[in-house]
Amino acid sequence: MRPLVPVLLAASLTLAPAIPAAAQSVPAAPAATVAELRSRLAARIAAQPGADVGLWFVDLARGDTLAIEADVSFHAASTMKVPVMIELFRRVDAHTLSLDSPLRLTSTFASIVDGSPYTLDAGSDSDSLLYTRVGTDVSLRELNERMITRSSNLATNAIIQRLDANAVNATAHALGATRIAVLRGVEDDKAFEKGLNNTTTARDLGVLLAAIERGTAASRASCDSMKAVLMRQEFNDGIPAGLPAGTPVAHKTGWITATSHDAALVYPKGRAPYVLVVLTRKIPDEKVANRLIADLSRELYAFATR
Repeated sequence: MRPLVPVLLAASLTLAPAIPAAAQSVPAAPAATVAELRSRLAARIAAQPGADVGLWFVDLARGDTLAIEADVSFHAASTMKVPVMIELFRRVDAHTLSLDSPLRLTSTFASIVDGSPYTLDAGSDSDSLLYTRVGTDVSLRELNERMITRSSNLATNAIIQRLDANAVNATAHALGATRIAVLRGVEDDKAFEKGLNNTTTARDLGVLLAAIERGTAASRASCDSMKAVLMRQEFNDGIPAGLPAGTPVAHKTGWITATSHDAALVYPKGRAPYVLVVLTRKIPDEKVANRLIADLSRELYAFATR
């Protein structure tokens, strides 16, 4: 039996992200202070009836910060793939794994509840093509690319099975993201029914992205590689849609029913980036949720570049 909330979890440094054609211009009059910015963002959130929103903003150039329900836990959806990637690259740095190491791909995994097998369904995955390669060897490099850029559930579970979710969790906590809980791979229905879900806060995801940008999440070379993968993200209807066309964004989205997230490093021209994480729930229409995320992104970009 599938859960009531289907877990379709999606989504050398290359500054060339794909930005939707619908990206709009920034507000004509940006907020002048953090207090004014907070007021504008709160008004936009309030205009979305019933929505819960967690937001974390840190300007790595100026030091400005803004938090709105940033310590409230949300279902992580595919944003949990960021700490999975960090743990993978730390293993590469430690020379215990190579990105070119092959994994024999399987679509069957063990539930964390009782070890019973469950099988992923290509029809519930944003990267269905990978299922045609079940039974063959696929490199960790390719699996990581698909996990981030196409939000492949199959690639995610394969990597987590190799790394162990407990190790991913421990690494995230050691980096300061102490309220993230990475318990398992995706589509584990028995775990879902018992409430054993991956969770995060906006602040925790922001802490991990800032560590990647600063080169402290792993080696500097590995952090640059992670940013390059995040910049190849194929789902760009959230934070990037609120930015001027061509603005580089390294980000990871996440989606399950009535829950849409985006966690990003945004690179305005000629200056250090800022971190923006927007988590939403209780918005049934994904397009409506993305519009809200884009609107918040637009206000924050205008403030950061004022």
